[in-house]
Amino acid sequence: MGNEFKEGTLDLANFIMADLKFTVGDNLLKCVQCGMCTSTCPGAQHSNYNPRDMIEKILKGETSIIDDEDLWYCFYCYTCHSTCPVGNSPCQANQVLRQIKISRGEADAHLRPFLGFGYSFLNNGIGGIPSNFFPEMREDIGEDWWNFKCDLDDIRENLGLGPVIPPKETIDEVSTILKQAGFEKRLEEVKRIKDNEKVEKSTE
Repeated sequence: MGNEFKEGTLDLANFIMADLKFTVGDNLLKCVQCGMCTSTCPGAQHSNYNPRDMIEKILKGETSIIDDEDLWYCFYCYTCHSTCPVGNSPCQANQVLRQIKISRGEADAHLRPFLGFGYSFLNNGIGGIPSNFFPEMREDIGEDWWNFKCDLDDIRENLGLGPVIPPKETIDEVSTILKQAGFEKRLEEVKRIKDNEKVEKSTE
């Protein structure tokens, strides 16, 4: 996000519409509160997350919505985006609200589970499932998936495809860009907080 949200300087709806993550412009202002987004939202079916209510509070300028923990139950499946009759995008508005929390350093607890994804991107040059998830996935999905995973490079070679992991020069280039953008620094900040909490728990 280019600018940090500061209450009293720019109203919340305009801030969201000006953000690059929000691609539907002033369609945010066209919300008719029909509830289509909430009725089709998988997150709303299994939690108290309510995208219709979120948009209503944004349009009313209720900045308390930024601190609503239910925002983190959005899956970013974009169902609301595709079903809204006026072309609004509650999921993109949600992304901007979350980013405000992240920029303030107030969302580390929600970011920690994704540290592995961040380091995988930094070290391998591509997004992917971190290896620490493999044991649980092997148990949930089964041995066929695990065998496929282990033999993936051979399978790709037989199909005439290159390896999944890009060449070293590509990895180095991506890693350099991410480091220059502050990505590695942010990962280290979240990891440090996580490690400190582990130490505190072990001394209790």
